[in-house]
Amino acid sequence: MREILRHCAGYRIGWRKVFLVGAIMTVAGVFLQMFTFAFPLSMWFFSLPETLSLNEPLNITLELRESVTASKAEQVQLVYASPNVLLNSPDMLNLSMPAEPEKVLAPPPRTSLHKRRRKTIKGDDKPIVLSPPPPIPRRAIPNRLQKFIWSLKPNEALEYARKEIEQAPVVADDPELYAPLFLNVSVFKRSYELMETILKVYIYPDGRRPIFHQPHLRGIYASEGWFMKLMEENRQFRTRDPEKAHLFYLPYSARQLEHALYVPESHNLKPLSTFLRNYVNKIAVKYPFWNRTHGSDHFLVACHDWGPYTVNEHKELSKNTIKALCNADLSEGVFVLGKDVSLPETTIRTPRRPLRNVGGFRVSKRPILAFFAGNMHGRVRPTLLKHWRDKDEDMRIYGPLPLRVSRKLSYIQHMKSSKYCICPMGFEVNSPRIIEAIYYECVPVIIADNFVLPLSEVLDWSAFSVVVSEKDIPRLKEILLAIPLRRYMTMQINVKMVQKHFLWNPRPTKHDLFHMILHSIWFNRLNQIQIQKS
Repeated sequence: MREILRHCAGYRIGWRKVFLVGAIMTVAGVFLQMFTFAFPLSMWFFSLPETLSLNEPLNITLELRESVTASKAEQVQLVYASPNVLLNSPDMLNLSMPAEPEKVLAPPPRTSLHKRRRKTIKGDDKPIVLSPPPPIPRRAIPNRLQKFIWSLKPNEALEYARKEIEQAPVVADDPELYAPLFLNVSVFKRSYELMETILKVYIYPDGRRPIFHQPHLRGIYASEGWFMKLMEENRQFRTRDPEKAHLFYLPYSARQLEHALYVPESHNLKPLSTFLRNYVNKIAVKYPFWNRTHGSDHFLVACHDWGPYTVNEHKELSKNTIKALCNADLSEGVFVLGKDVSLPETTIRTPRRPLRNVGGFRVSKRPILAFFAGNMHGRVRPTLLKHWRDKDEDMRIYGPLPLRVSRKLSYIQHMKSSKYCICPMGFEVNSPRIIEAIYYECVPVIIADNFVLPLSEVLDWSAFSVVVSEKDIPRLKEILLAIPLRRYMTMQINVKMVQKHFLWNPRPTKHDLFHMILHSIWFNRLNQIQIQKS
């Protein structure tokens, strides 16, 4: 061993020979990778791989650079597999296409190294980025049914919709609609779908502000203003061509009409009704559409208590036009059941945040049996206070909420802490407390004889409210305690579920209050056609 070490120590290394051998091995390695690997060594070792998913259902991924030059992209050619189309997809296709296996073409023959080096990349050549195929659009070219509907005249389209609703398929379970809330969820679903497909509304441009085209968005009469605002901003249902319209909207505000024309303390509403009469006569002369149907395809939306009394001077306006009214009182002969619409009366305190304070406490945090606080007017509220104010700890019945009480618990907190919220009529049958109770998830107790409940064309109010006759006010606590706990909990859940149908969204969403009101107008227009045909 010592001899070997002594021999090696005396041996001189030939560095020139070592460098020559290393150069030969390097060149050999370059040629080896050119003819062996699909990509250059720089791509394998000197760049971070990015995973690109070509077809997620097939779980096929390839590691490629984020961007490669055109010359390198030529080395591999990819063919995307056909996309899977599922049943009940939004593209309305009923066929499921099997995915074809991925095809990888053979790489082209390689050129020698010196030829490769001659090729230069131009300065304007940009890197090519391989990305997944674009998604299939939700709505492709209109199908035959849509083309058929669009080819119909307005009256023919309404007749078609009426027949379709009569033959509505049974809906067993719908993820967007809670069946217990509806009189017939199958009919509502089909009618709503047809409204989205067919309905076009023409808004008369006539009329000066502030009575016309200026919505009032705050207070207890805000419903008419919010509907006007959202209807005029809408692009789906509004049409600029009156010949294509199925409904015609008279865009006036009963609240603004009162501010502009009513003389305080005069108790004279004739100037208001005369103004509307002249307006209708004007559009009847200027346009052919009113006289064509005598106003039966026109509608108005008025939430003010005086709404029904401002149409009396014009016979066709009163008898034929579809009236969406908060004051939906059957006893006065103005509201016609099956033609007119009961408009929900909503209190909007902050127009920029209409959904503020929406929501309530769970059942275990509602110790109060029943609650009411409000001004004393009308025939029902004095009777309510006579029997229940300061008579029972479970029945929190007040006039205006006393300061000593509101310091401990505000009006809204009272509603959120009560099982039942008493909603008696005021001067008129309607009350904003009904929708307030729904906002705060409190079961509404409605006391108003002859009142047509809002959106009762489609909603089953017995599922989420209690209706008490005016004569039964002395038995109010007895009636509420007779409701089993399980029944109450079901109603309270239903109140939560129906809440979305009474919300004003700055940008309307499907099945919200804007669409529900418009649907009831559409639905009652179809009822008119049924009555005329029969």
